[in-house]
Amino acid sequence: MQIIIVGCGKVGTALAAKLSMEDHNITIIDTDSNVVQMVANTYDVRGVVGNGASYSVLAEAELEYTDLIIAVTESDEMNLLCCVIAKKAGKCQTIARVRDPIYIHERSFIKKELGLSMIINPEFAAAMEISRLLCFPSAIEIDTFVKGRVEMLSLRIAQECVLDGMALKNISSSLGCEVLICAVERDGDVSIPSGDFILHVGDTLSMVASHKNAAKFFHKIGLNTNQVKNTMIIGGGQISVYLATILQKMGIKVKIIELSEKRCEQLCDLLPKAVVICGDGSDEEMLSEERIEQMDSVVALTGIDEENIILSLYAKTKVKVKTVTKINRIQLNDVIRSLDLDSVVYPKHLTAEMILQYVRATQNSIGSNVETLYKLVDDNVEALEFHIQENSRVSGISLQEMDIRQDVLVACICRNDQVIIPKGQDRILPGDSVIVVTTCNGLTDVADILRS
Repeated sequence: MQIIIVGCGKVGTALAAKLSMEDHNITIIDTDSNVVQMVANTYDVRGVVGNGASYSVLAEAELEYTDLIIAVTESDEMNLLCCVIAKKAGKCQTIARVRDPIYIHERSFIKKELGLSMIINPEFAAAMEISRLLCFPSAIEIDTFVKGRVEMLSLRIAQECVLDGMALKNISSSLGCEVLICAVERDGDVSIPSGDFILHVGDTLSMVASHKNAAKFFHKIGLNTNQVKNTMIIGGGQISVYLATILQKMGIKVKIIELSEKRCEQLCDLLPKAVVICGDGSDEEMLSEERIEQMDSVVALTGIDEENIILSLYAKTKVKVKTVTKINRIQLNDVIRSLDLDSVVYPKHLTAEMILQYVRATQNSIGSNVETLYKLVDDNVEALEFHIQENSRVSGISLQEMDIRQDVLVACICRNDQVIIPKGQDRILPGDSVIVVTTCNGLTDVADILRS
């Protein structure tokens, strides 16, 4: 596809990196010539310096040949204007980042009236992911498929866990619950394991199950499945507002610590039921005064990655259940992996996943399209949900008869309200939702799981 990205901040740069890796023709637009040159040289994309809402600048970026424009500048209004102009002048598909909470209840109206293909809000997506983690605190990552009916959860095998030394093929019979381990990370290597694979302490697992079976599995291996009762959020940005709103609706008590007195006043107006403390969340004495040791969870959401990491490492020694760390800079991955952090959330990763999902689905409008896409284990694994059409090449054939690629696992079949952890004799039928896990990037149709 021919794609224009307007805005080369953290999200725009991440998108340029991921989309260029999938062989799309990318043009970036930004007013900062140094940023444009850096991104263009790093990811081998075309760069245009200028205002993305200007028709002449869009024309220079070859708007007339463009299939999709993605506007992710710092201004919501600028993003919307870019998309409107592009839609009128170029007749291309449009995606706008809209972050301000004032628009949260107007997204459907804006999308429909302005003819947008998608509206994305990284902060709201991050808040939703964090809320899922606080509902199921023993998981280090949670992704959902088929409108929440199927979950993919990640966990790390601790000392004295019953999974240590167990073969994957024995898990369901030994624990009495239908789950499928679909990816294992060990010592930096990632694999899609066979049934004979033996688990060990330190392994990080990605598993697929219904919500009921996931909870049963965690209970059987001695991990907590109850949502937290309270949380301390350090940092009062937009993610904090979204998160606090979601958590309060779930009955979770929220305390926010924010350094700016002016922002604290705003938070009090926005979140009248939350406890808002004006102070330095990195001050140990301050945290002690606010009784961090009595908290079930701490979420570090300041604007500084290093501060979030240090806060989370400190909080792990104090809180009873869960810590979550927000990270913006992907370059810190190697350092983060070496630390004993609990759950880490990357807002720009979430945005890139949503757009990759849209792009892959758009590429294939005939077969069984990508409905949901998640990047796992530092982008080494993809989990995709496909909706099976009548004319699909995999329809009506048992899995054991299919010539499935070695780097692909059919992890789950969802048929109506039934969640099936598939075995060799199971068949994929039209209307099913199928979850596929693979170490191969770029699948756009469920038929891509076949060797030929």
